[in-house]
Amino acid sequence: FQCTIGLGLQFVMTGRADPYCLAVAPVFQVCSRNDIKMQWQDLIDVNAGPIATGEATIQEIGTQLFHEIIDVASGRKQSFAEKYKLYNDFCIFNPAPIT
Repeated sequence: FQCTIGLGLQFVMTGRADPYCLAVAPVFQVCSRNDIKMQWQDLIDVNAGPIATGEATIQEIGTQLFHEIIDVASGRKQSFAEKYKLYNDFCIFNPAPIT
């Protein structure tokens, strides 16, 4: 899942994690698995895995996610990909198949 909030932030939900970021807009990564967050602690901004394991509620993770997105979108905080300058090329036309 990927969406853009205004022109200032991209939001990516991943189950596998990848170092994706754009120089034109910060990319905020959320994972759905605890093992991915443990493996990529410096890449995943919010771990939603505790919902599946019963360690947190949807409301708790949703509130955390909301506050993190506001902090990144407002410039108070950088996403991990932005902080470490993991930039991919911006491509208007992507000839690859969409998965």
